Amino acid sequence: MVKRAASAGLENGNHVNGKRVSKAHASHIINTQDDYKHLYMSVQPLDIFCWGTGSMCELGLGPLAKNKEVKRPRLNPYLPHDSSKIVSFAVGGMHTIAVDSEDNIWSWGCNDVGALGRDTSGAVEKLKDMDADDSNDDEDGDLNACESTPTKIPRESLPPLAKGHKVVQLAATDNMSCVLFSNGETYAWGTFRCNEGILGFYREEIKIQRTPWKVPAFSKFQIVQLAPGKDHILFLDEEGYVFAWGNGQQHQLGRKIMERFRLKTLDPRPFGLKNIKYIAAGENHNFALTRDNKLVSWGLNQFGQCGTSEEIEDGALVTKPKQVILPEDCTVKMVSAGEHHSLVLSQNGDLYSFGRIDMFEIGIAKSDLPEYSYTDVHDKIRAVPIPTKLKNVPKFKSISAGSHHSVAVAQNGIAYSWGFGETYAVGLGPSGEDTEVPTRIKNTATQDHNIIMAGCGGQFSVSGGIKLSEQDAEKRADEMDD
Repeated sequence: MVKRAASAGLENGNHVNGKRVSKAHASHIINTQDDYKHLYMSVQPLDIFCWGTGSMCELGLGPLAKNKEVKRPRLNPYLPHDSSKIVSFAVGGMHTIAVDSEDNIWSWGCNDVGALGRDTSGAVEKLKDMDADDSNDDEDGDLNACESTPTKIPRESLPPLAKGHKVVQLAATDNMSCVLFSNGETYAWGTFRCNEGILGFYREEIKIQRTPWKVPAFSKFQIVQLAPGKDHILFLDEEGYVFAWGNGQQHQLGRKIMERFRLKTLDPRPFGLKNIKYIAAGENHNFALTRDNKLVSWGLNQFGQCGTSEEIEDGALVTKPKQVILPEDCTVKMVSAGEHHSLVLSQNGDLYSFGRIDMFEIGIAKSDLPEYSYTDVHDKIRAVPIPTKLKNVPKFKSISAGSHHSVAVAQNGIAYSWGFGETYAVGLGPSGEDTEVPTRIKNTATQDHNIIMAGCGGQFSVSGGIKLSEQDAEKRADEMDD
């Protein structure tokens, strides 16, 4: 995935990312922030589309009750490309953060534990008619206007912006948000949860952080990439070391966590994984790509979502990074993972999937399931534990996995989705049925857009696209027989 040589740090007279470093320091550098820009940042401003179930304000389409369920992609009226100029976004379990071309950070969604990084307490509550039938209360009530409307986080709460540092990457877990700046600093806000409830944010000092907070330095090298899980986050530095922060109850942090010491996980720490050039995270499992292009994974593996073995058992864990079973000719471009399934996209656009199949999470037709599929005691196929190449699909350029659904963007800019359909997060219309294989998302709003990227949350999805010229739209329509 990364094309730079180990001597990358020696370029430009020992200047790395605009910062002067010693020759000895530079000789250790194998990654730079520029290696990841193409994965996270659009060159042109994007139109933002949202769909799915938004009872917790996830869709960001405003406070009207009708915006709680959107069954096909809808253009977000608060984020027009010509004025908001959004160039990147990150989707968490119940919230989204975005950045525009002027490095303003926007947020919307659930703010119960501070994941939006701004005050939303000023929303005017709409009083209910006491005599009204409240049997449909959830459907009829309007949403919190401050949470459901995309709003900028005050710039003064993000000091690197005042010094001219650029936003390099955004990351969102279920309950927190994080931003990486071009000077290597990271700011974060929100909290981490565990099986017992709120775990905390930073050591014993901070339980919930409601505004952006500078994460104290934890590496002597610059941070170059973030990988958010459900309630943990990974960091990769220039030297190729991986750091982990958050909940580690499923070995997500790469080390055994004793219950009485679980607060000791609330700061980013290394766990021995080095010579890494790319990281990705599922809800409770992770992936890392080594310098020699071997993909390794660790964490929860009860449905084979780590892709390391044909063997499956309840509660299975991969306790130390172990190599993922991929074909030798598969060069990894990117990885995305949900709760119990994972996706690997190769450099040539092939898509491999593995993990749970109950809700068609992996997008493989029943007729195409491989012989190594896992069958339970009732002879029901439950999972595919080894990465399996999808058939009869286009070449893809980007992928995103939600909890139980996924979206992949074809090289021609058309989005496809599959998986759990009841929450409409697949964006395929009113049927609400699970979708077995990657299926084209076709609707008026996105018909003539080149979709650049997508993000999947718990029960909703977001995509960003650029309007095609009339000529290009006609050309693609002809190619697709529209």
